[in-house]
Amino acid sequence: MATDDEASPPQPVHRRHLHRLLDAYSGEHAVYGLVLVTALVAVGWEEDTDFEVLLFVFGTVVVFWLAHIYAAVVASRAVRPAKPLMAAVGDGARHSSGMLIAMLVPAALLLVGAVGLVEEYTAYFLALGSGIVLLAVIGYANAARNGSSWPWRIAGLLATTLLGMLVIGLSILAH
Repeated sequence: MATDDEASPPQPVHRRHLHRLLDAYSGEHAVYGLVLVTALVAVGWEEDTDFEVLLFVFGTVVVFWLAHIYAAVVASRAVRPAKPLMAAVGDGARHSSGMLIAMLVPAALLLVGAVGLVEEYTAYFLALGSGIVLLAVIGYANAARNGSSWPWRIAGLLATTLLGMLVIGLSILAH
């Protein structure tokens, strides 16, 4: 009897890369990272330049990523038998790497402004909007991957976007 992998034709390379990218952005840490990065860009408005906002975002995300690794390592010590320490660190880093992935698009947009390829004001708002757009894409794509009809895909897009904006707004208020 054929397995699912044997029964389905191989996907083109670009579709496999697209699925891998979507998987990277759909994980809980990537969604959390998008919310965090978008809120950081928003509160970074007080900085003078896009480069300063970029440094602020990068530094903060790295600190939060390290905190997640630390939490994973501490939690791993409660399990018997405990994993070797370096294995726990590696697992924590891999599991929370979505936070770093979430930073890539907004950071690239801020960098484009910082080096003068577009006006800093434009790059800032593109970076700010990219987090919202990525949340919308994740909502739609996850509904599509689950076989939902197009109205439910739109509902997934709207729900993910609106809830993401709500959490981003609350994060901005907290900062």
